[in-house]
Amino acid sequence: MAASSSDVTLPVAMIETATPLLAWTIVLPVALALMGAASLLLLRRWPRATLPAAVIVVLAILVCEAALLWQVYTGGPVSMTMGKWLPPFGISLSADLFGAGFALAAALVTLVVLIYAETDRDESDRGDNFHAMVLLLLAGVTGAFLTGDLFNLYVWFEVTLIASFGLLVLGGRPVQLDAAVKYGFLNFLATTLFLLSLGLLYGLLGTLNMADIMRVAPQASPAAMTGVAALLLLAFGMKAAAFPLNAWLPASYHVPPVAVSALFASLLTKVGAYALLRALVAVLPGSRDVLEPVLVLLAILTLVLAPLGAIAETHLRRAIGFLVIGGIGAVLAGIALPNASGVAGAGLYVFHAMLTMAVLYMVAGLIEKRSGAFDTRQMGGFYAASTPLSILFLGAVLATAGVPPFLGFWPKLLLLQAGAEQGVSGSADAWMATALVVALLVNAVLTLIAGTRLWAHIFWRQGKEGASEHDALALLSLDRRGRLGLAMSVALALVVGAAGLWPNPMMAGARDGASDMLNPARYVAATGLAGDEP
Repeated sequence: MAASSSDVTLPVAMIETATPLLAWTIVLPVALALMGAASLLLLRRWPRATLPAAVIVVLAILVCEAALLWQVYTGGPVSMTMGKWLPPFGISLSADLFGAGFALAAALVTLVVLIYAETDRDESDRGDNFHAMVLLLLAGVTGAFLTGDLFNLYVWFEVTLIASFGLLVLGGRPVQLDAAVKYGFLNFLATTLFLLSLGLLYGLLGTLNMADIMRVAPQASPAAMTGVAALLLLAFGMKAAAFPLNAWLPASYHVPPVAVSALFASLLTKVGAYALLRALVAVLPGSRDVLEPVLVLLAILTLVLAPLGAIAETHLRRAIGFLVIGGIGAVLAGIALPNASGVAGAGLYVFHAMLTMAVLYMVAGLIEKRSGAFDTRQMGGFYAASTPLSILFLGAVLATAGVPPFLGFWPKLLLLQAGAEQGVSGSADAWMATALVVALLVNAVLTLIAGTRLWAHIFWRQGKEGASEHDALALLSLDRRGRLGLAMSVALALVVGAAGLWPNPMMAGARDGASDMLNPARYVAATGLAGDEP
């Protein structure tokens, strides 16, 4: 008979002890984002006030999440359940280093993109609820990173889907509606599969609390749990745009305003990647072991085929979309290498990609603005005309490829270390680790080729394709709002650069976060659940 959580004894201290003030930092980011989105809807009659109000809300969220990250870093995972329906019956918000760190990165990217978005907005866009939808998207993403309950994760996925769908069709151009159909259909399908897996999981275990599942899942039928894990892999893989479920991303991320593209690339696929990491490594590790050959195959195919797609693509933002997909392969590789270095590398790669992909898309938007084109064949001559853009784009490409000392190098170093550790262990699956190491190296080379090819076409070439060397392309100058967008791109690029040059705090945090993923005793204890450790 499947194990049940109904006989769990709840500690009296959880009921009698008042909630410390610092503990509210896990709730406030979600609450502020939701209340901020609702408040901005009330400010539609004063459209000039929506941007300052949104910035203030996101700054407050940043402060709360910085405090939450520090609390988790110094004291371990934290959890909070509203009301007296305590775990596993109540819905909890729980944070470890990965969840808190990703939530902080999401808020930072949102703050920068909110200001950057003003480069393309004018008076006719006032009152379109853009800022409210961005805050709603941030609420869904933050809730997904901080939830301790799988059904609540489903709810936050729905919130992000609603907000992203609204942002995707904002403007109403036919190409946007076409992309929205592809994006919406596949994401609704993924959500349906996720909901189906939740029903099966609850029927097997009688609980959807992640910490409680960690305790009772080993007592359930291994075959049934593997089936549920396979459904979760399918659903979250589709959300993360892993091969072969990635066709929706390059078909949709290039059509909205570039600020929306930057948000989507930074937040949406990373929520899917985080859900994969949480579900397969921490919640259902036994089922992950059974699915390891599938994970290895998906990781290798995603790592190799995605940058090949970027090499073949001439549309700038579509090419970057393929680079986003390639990064998901690196996360899958970390999940397929479930030792401390592999999980740390996967987590650190998510953090890196959230920041770096935002920079890459924002710089792409400025390139499109100056050239008046979206296809790299119609671009050229940027190197002499705009050195800052040239440096920014090349730096983002090198970081994406994992060239030292850029930020993307450190998670890939951890992943290579994980593969080497498992490859020399002499185990039966050592060949899979070796194959992943080769795929990671091939991905780095192909990503570098794809990125430098884009850079050469846009910056090094004198003019558009087929033009003579004396027929230089006339580039548009950046106005005041364009310079604001450049300043925001530089600011976020400096954060990425500083993190790459000083990786020690992130590397240590990633290893501590991986330790809590692989041995979630502290995570379970934070919820107050009694019982044996998983």
